[in-house]
Amino acid sequence: MSIMSYNVHGFNCGHRSVRDYILQDMPDIFLLQEHWLTPANLIKFDETFPQYFCFGSSAMNACVQKGVLRGRPFGGVMTLINRKLKAEVICAAERYVIVAVGNLLIINVYLPCAGSSDRNFEEREKERERLFRYKTKQYIQYQ
Repeated sequence: MSIMSYNVHGFNCGHRSVRDYILQDMPDIFLLQEHWLTPANLIKFDETFPQYFCFGSSAMNACVQKGVLRGRPFGGVMTLINRKLKAEVICAAERYVIVAVGNLLIINVYLPCAGSSDRNFEEREKERERLFRYKTKQYIQYQ
């Protein structure tokens, strides 16, 4: 099984590079960070990469809920799983997505290095309970 991780620095700029990596290396699992899409635009992954199941989230939920967007977009993670594999989403939050693929538990995390007041990854009770169910799986973490 092949796994790749890539910071796309915005979907509009990075999706062509992701496509090229897919054509060249055909990874089974592709972990993407910083797609910068709003929740309404996450569908772009499904449309652009139909050969993959797309599990992810936007870091811009709170900004969108406040009204008109101001400033530059930020954050967001997406995990692409080849459709030939069986996958189950365990949890999706603003800064991470956890997916079970076979006997692997894949954790795709984006933690900005500076400039964010909420950059610390705090494990919440719900996520801990969900992970506990999968304690027999192998754990692989990519950042």
